[in-house]
Amino acid sequence: MIRFPSLVEARLLRRDNRFRATALLTNGQEVAVHVPNSGRLSEVFGRPGRRAWLAPAAAPHRKTPYDLVLVEGEGGVLISVDARLPNRLFAAGLQDGWFDDWLGLPAAAWRVQPEPRVGAGRLDFLLQAGQSRWWVETKSVTLVVDGVARFPDAPTARGRRHLAELCQRVQAGEGAAVVFIAQRGDPVAFAPYADGDPQFPDALRAAARCGVRVLAYRCIVSPRGIALAAALPVRGLEGENGMRDAGTVRR
Repeated sequence: MIRFPSLVEARLLRRDNRFRATALLTNGQEVAVHVPNSGRLSEVFGRPGRRAWLAPAAAPHRKTPYDLVLVEGEGGVLISVDARLPNRLFAAGLQDGWFDDWLGLPAAAWRVQPEPRVGAGRLDFLLQAGQSRWWVETKSVTLVVDGVARFPDAPTARGRRHLAELCQRVQAGEGAAVVFIAQRGDPVAFAPYADGDPQFPDALRAAARCGVRVLAYRCIVSPRGIALAAALPVRGLEGENGMRDAGTVRR
C-alpha cells in the first residue's frame, strides 16, 4: 500500500483553474489547494461541497498550502485524484507480483528504468531482463460511468501519442503495455471514453490490434492509503466480443 500522510478533512468549494481549487476546512477557514490532475474531474468538482481530504504541503510558504488527495464521490466512494500515483502503484504492483502473468517473469528478473526516452518524448517505464524488453505507460482514471471506469475525461493528444509510440515498440519486436489504473474501488470494468476524447477509442483499438497489451486495474482507497485491488476486464476493443481480460483478479 502507498500510505498517505496525515490528512485534513475539508469541503471542496470550487476549482479556480487547472491546478488550483478552494476548499473549506472544518474550522471555517478557506484555503487554496493544489489539484495534482489536469483532467476535467467533473465527478469531483461537478457538485460544490463534496467532502475531501487534503495533505499539508511539504514546502513552506507555498501559494497553495494543501494538496488535494481524496474526494468523496457519489455513494460515498473515495476517489484518489493524484495523477502521479499510478506510476508508484505500478512499481509497487510489479514488486508484489501483480503483473507476472503477462510479463512472463517475476519482478526480481526485471531491471526497471523509469521515464525512458522514446523519440522526442518519454514513456513511464522500460523493463529489461536479458533480451526481453517491455515498455509500459500508465494512465490515471478517476471517472466511473454506470460502473465502468472511463478514460480520458478530456482530449489527450499526448495520450494518443503514447499509444502510437507503444505500437512502434511492438513493431520493433519488443513488448508494450498501457495500464489504466482506476483510483477508486467501485468500477467493474474499463472502457475508453469517446465523450472525453472522440479520437481516443480508435487510437486504443489500433494499439491493441498492433499488439499493445491493454490492461486495467481498480484500487482499494482509504484515508490511510491506496493499493491495487483487482484487475478489470477491458471493454470496447475489437475481438473477444469487445472485451479483454486484464489478468487475474486478486482481492
